[in-house]
Amino acid sequence: MDSSEAEASTHSERKEDTVPSTSNLSGQGEEGPKSEKASLKRKSREPTNAKSKKQKKARVSRPAQLGYTVHQGEDMLLVISSTTSQYDGSAWTPQKKGSKKKKPTKRKLKGNQMVVVQDGAVPFLCRVGRVCRLWNAAASSPVLWRDVTVGFCWIAPGKNQLPKTQKKIKDTVNWLAENRFSQLRDFSLCHWTKNVNHAVEVVSQFCPQLRSLKLSYCTGLTVGAFQSLGLHCRSLQSINFQYSEFQVEGLLEYLEHHGSQIKQIWFTHGLKNDRLLTAITRGYCPDLELLEINTKLDSKDCELSVYIQALQMACPKLKTFRMLNVRPLHKTMRSGANSAPGFPLLEELCIATTSYSYMTDKDLWDILFGSTKLRVLDLRGCSRITPSGLATLPCLELECLFWGQYFSSHVGLSSLKKGLHVVTQKWSQTLQQLDIANQLFTEEDLEIAMSYLAGTTEADTLRSLNLSGTRITPSALRSVIGQMTALSYLNLSSCRYLPRGLKRIYRGQEDIRQLLEKL
Repeated sequence: MDSSEAEASTHSERKEDTVPSTSNLSGQGEEGPKSEKASLKRKSREPTNAKSKKQKKARVSRPAQLGYTVHQGEDMLLVISSTTSQYDGSAWTPQKKGSKKKKPTKRKLKGNQMVVVQDGAVPFLCRVGRVCRLWNAAASSPVLWRDVTVGFCWIAPGKNQLPKTQKKIKDTVNWLAENRFSQLRDFSLCHWTKNVNHAVEVVSQFCPQLRSLKLSYCTGLTVGAFQSLGLHCRSLQSINFQYSEFQVEGLLEYLEHHGSQIKQIWFTHGLKNDRLLTAITRGYCPDLELLEINTKLDSKDCELSVYIQALQMACPKLKTFRMLNVRPLHKTMRSGANSAPGFPLLEELCIATTSYSYMTDKDLWDILFGSTKLRVLDLRGCSRITPSGLATLPCLELECLFWGQYFSSHVGLSSLKKGLHVVTQKWSQTLQQLDIANQLFTEEDLEIAMSYLAGTTEADTLRSLNLSGTRITPSALRSVIGQMTALSYLNLSSCRYLPRGLKRIYRGQEDIRQLLEKL
């Protein structure tokens, strides 16, 4: 009994130290264990003990952060902010998560740029943007949407577009123009038969930096679209409407008012489209640098009247002139023909055709008499051009000469030719690609011509040689292969004067070295 009374007295003294005594402590001596449980419950309700327990539970050892002074005691953690610290408030805050997401987004942006350069923005960026929030942020950068090509992928081929589908197409074009195309520079539409006018108008309104517009196999472009281009796109320099149907009157009106800013034009030969060449020769595009007129390979009798002297005076800055499978009919001007400056800046001339060409040495001279900077000359199908006509050209650093004959009817090719050596002698130091397929030069003439190529001091110049269908002999071939160390393409198909098994195409320097061992 004495021990129980002593314990009760000690419990009562502890309680008086913490909270005021409000309960009757009589009878505790008889029930010692119960009084201990009651005292523990009362202690759990005390606010001071609760605070101390929370502090002990949250007691974590943290390293000192930049801009903080950390003091750690037995049951507390004191963080004192410095004057230059970004610490805000009296509670410790962790580092923001936003800074951790910047690096992955930058890496994704660089990766997207590599894919866009190789495969284009659409549909890659549209699909990547649906992966997650980070990928969407990386794919929405306007830098990635500078070159966009949109193909026809809305409905199955051969089916008509329903009004609901057309509305979706227009809404998609509107959203892309407003949210992605702020830095768009090159825009292309392929195989669109409807909504072409709407797409061009919307893009022109929201893309002031547009430089190039290409329509391939599209129909439905009207005058209103050209007016919108002239009103909003003051940076437009390139127009490519090959294999597309459009209102020629709209383009003619556009060139009349804004042709001074156009530097590149592509269009397909046709009864209406040929009026564009007439407008160009009138001086609508004085700064034109590239002009290409083409037609399909299976088209026949594609002749186009060209006033070469008028074109030379209207486009003195022309650098590339291509007429692909279109035979030019040269017409001379009655006055001012002698004052034509030629094409002093011309670097590439292509008059290739799959049919017979009537171009002569005089016609070629009328085009190139002032072109001293010519690098590429494509005369495939021009069987009336002679080696002496080529040798008189003023260009001294020609790099590519394509002079093969590929049409089926060999009109005018029954007699053998001579004089190829004057061509190889003139450009032996600069020729990188030479194509004389199906040219009927004699064996002796080919051997002399190859000796001039082999005798050049620049052994790493010639890279491609097409001798298909010629009378090349093993001895003439051995001399050029042994010297031209950079040769990586050699076409010897249908060469009847070569042994059986060697008449094929060789690709790669190793393949050509093995051929040299067999000769």
